[in-house]
Amino acid sequence: MVKVNGKNVDIAGKTLSAYLATTNYDCKRIAVERNGDIIPRTQYEETILAEGDVIEVVSFVGGG
Repeated sequence: MVKVNGKNVDIAGKTLSAYLATTNYDCKRIAVERNGDIIPRTQYEETILAEGDVIEVVSFVGGG
């Protein structure tokens, strides 16, 4: 299991980009943190999620 935004999700072994493809996140407007480290967008395809990882996905919203 991988903890994503506080919820356990069975995605160990998948790439970060494969997981994000199953969500409604706008990948151009998010930041992803894995175990306390920000993952650059260019590494989403090669980042393989492991058992016990803690992922935080933060969406940016515009306004003013």
